[in-house]
Amino acid sequence: MTNGPYSDNAAGLSRRRSDFVLRRDTEFSWQHLRERVVVSTLFAAASVATLTTVAIFLTLTYNGWEFFSVVPIRAFLLGTDWAPDFLPRSFGSLPLIKGTFQIALGALVVGLPLGVGSAIYISEFAPERLRSILKPAIEILAGIPSIVFGLVALFVISPIIRQLFPGTGVFNAASAAIALGVMVVPVIAAISEDALRAVPRELREGAFALGATRWEAAWNVVLPAARSGVIAAVILGFSRAIGETMAVTLAAGLIPNMSWNFLEPTQTITAFIANRAGGDLPTGSIEYRAIFALGLILFVITFVINLIAQFSLAAQRRKFA
Repeated sequence: MTNGPYSDNAAGLSRRRSDFVLRRDTEFSWQHLRERVVVSTLFAAASVATLTTVAIFLTLTYNGWEFFSVVPIRAFLLGTDWAPDFLPRSFGSLPLIKGTFQIALGALVVGLPLGVGSAIYISEFAPERLRSILKPAIEILAGIPSIVFGLVALFVISPIIRQLFPGTGVFNAASAAIALGVMVVPVIAAISEDALRAVPRELREGAFALGATRWEAAWNVVLPAARSGVIAAVILGFSRAIGETMAVTLAAGLIPNMSWNFLEPTQTITAFIANRAGGDLPTGSIEYRAIFALGLILFVITFVINLIAQFSLAAQRRKFA
């Protein structure tokens, strides 16, 4: 083989090519490693919520199982006498479950028309400048601490109710329901407004072409088309009301009963847990385990409600996909 400038150039080119391939492979390896690290970090961040939910469920299940080994689950769910502090002790949770749903349903009576009505106005009637003011103003309500709503219910709403209905006590279900109704307005309004604005513009224009007014188009065309999203908003608002603690603890009272009279005091699951968790309960006692049993019931209720809401939202997305 002849040595010369051509062979030297070929050897140099081969070395440079080898160096380039080596650098490329090295850079690709580092880039691949960095990408793996970033993806793994994001996966860990996304898994926190799931792992936390699983941990909460396992904690409630373990302690709840210890409780149900002493108290039959049928007596716990269907019993109408809740008296854990008196002998003989009774752990019928139905009064607490009733109180929870009573106040949550009362909150919907207040929050549903306000939330959906606000969403319809913001989506269909408000000018763009006014919309940019009203929507953030409504959403600000979601940032107000719940204990503030409880104080308003106790010192503002309750005195008004007592003036309108003499004989009503300071603590009553009506004041708590009204306060919670205002609290769920941002949830219902925000999700409902997004669902209404997701309705294709062609449906509105078709209604206008047939001679419908803006109100007729909004009520008869847009709202039915966004029905799944609005239902999901209402369900999520209902779930928010069920899980509320401080407002109902301050305003509704601490007397579990089976009465559906909103002028009487009542107690919810969350109010009982908040009241007893801060007390001196011996760890491992039946009263201590009762808190986890009630927490498990509340967890299952809110989980099912949120699951229904997610299915409704998924149906809304498929409808206009």
